[in-house]
Formats: sequence, structure tokens, C-alpha cells
Amino acid sequence: MKNQSLQTLGLAVITAVALTSCSGLGKLVKNADKITYKVTPNPMEMHGDSMTVTITGTYPAKVFPKKATVTTIPVIKYNGGEKALNPVVLIGESVEGAGKKIANKTGGSFTYTSDKIAYMPEMKVATLELRASGQVKKKIKELPAKKVADGTVITPLLVKADDKAIVGKDNFQKVIPHSETTNIFFAMNQAQVRGSEMTSAEMKAFKEYATASSKNPNIAFKNMNVSAYASPDGELSRNSELAEDRAKEATKSMMNMFKDKKSKVDTATKEAFYTKVTTAEDWDGFKKAMEASSIADKELILRVLTMYPDSDTREKEIKNLSKTYTEVADKILPKLRRSVLTLNVDVNSRTDEQISKLAASAPDSLSVEEILYAATLTTDINTKLDIYKKAEAKYASDWRTSNNVGMIYLMQNKLNDAAAQFKKADGLSANNAVVQNNLGIVARWKGDRNAAMELYKKAGAAGPEVAYNMGIVEIQNGNYASAVSNFGSENSFNAALAKLLNGNTDGAMSTIDNSKSDKDAALSFYLKAIAGARQSKTDVLANNLKVAIEKDASFKQMAKDDAEFIKFRDNAEFKAMVN
Repeated sequence: MKNQSLQTLGLAVITAVALTSCSGLGKLVKNADKITYKVTPNPMEMHGDSMTVTITGTYPAKVFPKKATVTTIPVIKYNGGEKALNPVVLIGESVEGAGKKIANKTGGSFTYTSDKIAYMPEMKVATLELRASGQVKKKIKELPAKKVADGTVITPLLVKADDKAIVGKDNFQKVIPHSETTNIFFAMNQAQVRGSEMTSAEMKAFKEYATASSKNPNIAFKNMNVSAYASPDGELSRNSELAEDRAKEATKSMMNMFKDKKSKVDTATKEAFYTKVTTAEDWDGFKKAMEASSIADKELILRVLTMYPDSDTREKEIKNLSKTYTEVADKILPKLRRSVLTLNVDVNSRTDEQISKLAASAPDSLSVEEILYAATLTTDINTKLDIYKKAEAKYASDWRTSNNVGMIYLMQNKLNDAAAQFKKADGLSANNAVVQNNLGIVARWKGDRNAAMELYKKAGAAGPEVAYNMGIVEIQNGNYASAVSNFGSENSFNAALAKLLNGNTDGAMSTIDNSKSDKDAALSFYLKAIAGARQSKTDVLANNLKVAIEKDASFKQMAKDDAEFIKFRDNAEFKAMVN
């Protein structure tokens, strides 16, 4: 009985083998090692938070069974798990249905491109394995699993979060130019300065300003412009003399005024202090006065000025309007017989030392421009924050104060606090380009790159910082050419990274070497080591990786796992550095 059972079992095995052999699956399994695969890219690469792979497989002649369906499943294996991709279905020439046909006699090939695969940190060290099974009717045979690629290159993740926030700049001026103007009017055909002109309300106010300024140590007198005019009636030669004489007499009057003990300024008592300009016939002044007047024939007179460029003809045509000319002579011309005196001074602001002390002890005594400027006089971010908070307390309606508090919070990685401040600033100055840029940084740091890019587009006028921030987003999105364009001529790590990812390894090396802020950083040497690996320059790789590890030991393990260096893992010098 026992022998009969064994005979029955043996017969079943023999029958199964025979059936498998007849189906061609056995030959397929036996020749599985002759099937070739090419994976692009290999190692796999992460771009824009995802991966894609293209697999090209080739079956030699006489291997693929005519009646078989072969299903191949690409599987990414990583520490702690695996990710199966969409299967590839191949069919023999005698099979009807969906799938790529492979001829038995000649063999054949297929190309498969995966959907986007969401990258996970565990996939940094991974392999791509193909698991295939052949089926003929109900018979199924597994082919040996085959590793076809390593992974994963994650160099885009090296991007630095050095987004550029923009400060609400102060308009503080250390020296503020200021001018005060007064007029001296003259009688017809006269150049003498009348006493009434030096005691007019306008002149008294001018003298009071000059007197007070002369005693103020923060005000420096620069010069005085004297513009003297004659009205456009009468002979040109006489008018030229009048204008020159009026400039001289007005200058003398000013020099005498500044000799007064109450307003004495030595420079203003000397003729070199005065710049004299004369206008013999003040037609421009005449036109402006006419335009501002209510004289009945105003429009007719203005047309005369347009029609006749010649001064004598103009004067003749206007005088022909006898009634109107009397009104012009009484109301317009006297205002043109004048000297305009403009005192130019420099008003010096408080010193940096004074402003810094007041910012600490009496911030309420500072103007908004002064207190915002005070924050630029220190490099300590806590001191800056204290000043900006004081500025916000006193000048709460000025968007710059809230924005600048938010900027310091951003520097301190207090993202929620920064976001609240920027929203406050946005409420005070809607669609302000500076604020939109800073809100864009908040959005990116919170993981919303689409929102960040939209905000940056609104912030374009804020300055070059916006383009730089766009460049960071474009690296993360995998748009490396756009990133390079946004960084422009910027010499920074991120600009170098964008060039490397865009295929310009020499440009990446040059950008790092020309960077003032990033040139000596460990990460920069690591990037140059990657550039060396991509150029297959072992010496460049080794020299730069060695410096990177000396500066920061954590780069040893990073390099050991980095797929950028896969083809160098058997190199003795590389192994010595990372082990």
C-alpha cells in the first residue's frame, strides 16, 4: 500500500514537470538570466519629491513561450519596507489580449516608464528589483527575482533654507537738505531794495528761520541762490541791466541781514556764498501768473504768447488790448519785478551713538525713521527685536514695524509668530511687495510651495531677494533651468546646486569658489565632491570630501550612503574616508 502511494506521488511529480516543460515555462525559468534589463536613471533619482524609472527589457530568441503571459512587477526595496510599482504584462505570440507581444523565434523587447513614485526618506538606500512570473493557462512559474538598479540620488534635498526675508527699510537721512525761500519786489524801473520789503511778514519769517538755524549746531549753511527778474515790458537792454542790478542789491541786503548779531553766519556775509542768476524778460513767470489770474482776456493773451515767439511783438499785441493791459500792468507785472532768494542748508540728524542710546533709554523720543534706523546699528538679533517691538508699540500703524518684528521671528525659527506679524503688516499695507515676499517664505516653510510661488509673483517689485526665493522653490519642484535663471549671477550654495542639477558641473564649482558666504562651508565642499563624482574625477571627489568630513564629521556617514558615490564604493581611498 505504501509503495503504491509513493508510485502515485512520483507519477504526479513527473506529470507536473512534463506539463511545465510542455508549456515552455521551464525553459523560461532556466534562461531567466539571459533576459537583460536597463534602468534609467541608475541609480534612481529623486526630483520634485518624486521618482520615475524607465525599464527596457530584452528577451533573447527561443526563450519567451508562445502561449505564456509574463507579468513583471518592479519593486523598490528599502529598509523597513518595499513599494510595488505597476506591473508590466508581456504575452506570447499565440496569446490574445492586452500586453506587449514577444515573439518566440526572434525574441523582443519592451520599454516601461513608471508613474511618479512619491519619495520617502527610507528610499535613500534602496534597490529596484524585478519579480516576474510566467503563466500558461492555470500553470504559473516564478522567475528568480532580479536586482536591476540602486538608489536613490537625493542631491536636490541639499537645498539650503536660506530664504531671503526683506526688511521694511527706514528712510532715515543723516543729512537732510532743506531750503527756505523769500522774495524782494521792486518798483518799476528800479533796483533799490525798499525798506518795506525787508520788514514784510514774509521776510520776517525768513529772518526768524535764518536766525534760529544759525544758532542750531545741527544745521550747516550751504549757499544762497539769488534769481533776479525784470518784467517783460520795456526795452530788453534796460531789462537786462535791471535784472543784474536787482541781483546785486538783493545780495547786499542779505549780506547786511546776516551781519545782524541775532542771525550772524560768517559765510553768509561774504559774496562767495551767493549764486546769482538773472532773467531779463520773465515771460515764463508772466505766463504762470496769467494762467492763475482771473483777467477777462486771459485766454487771448495766452494765445498771443503761443502765436508770437518774438518778445517785441508779444508786448505790442498785449498793449493793443488797452483796457486789459491796464489790468495786466496793475496785477501781473509788479509780481515779476523781483528777486527770489533761496537759502540752502543741510540739517544734520542725531549721531548714531545718540540714536542707539535713545533707542535703549527713551525710544518714544525718536521718530519712526530714527528708531527703525537704530535697529540697523546692531548685529544682535535680540537687540534688534527689542527695538522693533518698541517701534511697533509707538508706531503701530506703520507696516514696517510689524514686518520687521516678523523678520526677526523668522530668523529665530519662530514660524507661527513670524506669520502673525506678517499678516498684521499685510493688513496695514495690503499687497505690499515686501510683505508678500515674507509671507511667501512662511508658506514655503510650512510646505506649501504653490502658495509660496504665488506670493512671490505678487512680490516681484520688492527686489532681487524675491527671485532668489523663487529659485529655492524651483529646485524643490525639480525645475532646475528655472532655478538657475532665478538665481542669475548670484554666487551662493543654492545657485551652485541649481547649476549642478541642471548639468553644469563646472559652473557649480565656479559659483561655489566665488561665493563669499558659502565658499568655506562643509556643505559646499561636499557639493564639489559630488561634482567630482559626476565628472568621474576621483581626485576632485577625494580632495573635497576629505575637507567636508574634516569640517563636519556627519558627512562621513552621508557620503557612505549617498548614491552619488555608488561607483566609487570599491575605491580604496573612498572606503578609507567613509569607514
